[in-house]
Amino acid sequence: MTIIADYFVICTGGTERQVRAIMAGIVEDLAETGTDPLHVEGQPETGWVVLDYGDVVVHVFAPEERKYYGLERVWAGAVPVLVIQ
Repeated sequence: MTIIADYFVICTGGTERQVRAIMAGIVEDLAETGTDPLHVEGQPETGWVVLDYGDVVVHVFAPEERKYYGLERVWAGAVPVLVIQ
């Protein structure tokens, strides 16, 4: 559906601390495999962090920001690979 990435990962942390922990966990775990983000945008205190790994872009939201930006609505035509709630 886009040339931006093959996959989007969209997740939510209930608090700023959880957003920070999710972000840090992803970055640290992938760094152990030798994979570093190409770009990081945003900060946990803003409610939205984007980790760009090239083929995979990870969005980590606070609840209000996830609802406001509604990426699931924007990409409604995409086929979900996995949904965990």
